[in-house]
Amino acid sequence: MSTQREEFIAKLKAQIDELNVQMSEFESKAEVAGEQAVSEFDAQMDKLREQAKEMQLKMGELQASSEDTWDRMLEETRKVRDAFIHSVNYFKSQMKK
Repeated sequence: MSTQREEFIAKLKAQIDELNVQMSEFESKAEVAGEQAVSEFDAQMDKLREQAKEMQLKMGELQASSEDTWDRMLEETRKVRDAFIHSVNYFKSQMKK
């Protein structure tokens, strides 16, 4: 595996770990919220968990990709990562309100 691939995958793993930490923090904050807020929170967390699973799958596909499919898989993985980061950041902004 090339150095570029290894560096990207390591960075991606670190980003996923950070996003998972943020999701855990959201869960801690939700424990003190009211019943309606908890219901809305649970629905949003379910969406984030699904995106996290998709991100893990894409990372696995990227790691297993051949040199021929690397560029395509890299682009797909970046799109999934960016959507996941956006969702986490949006959710974080809603938690502050």
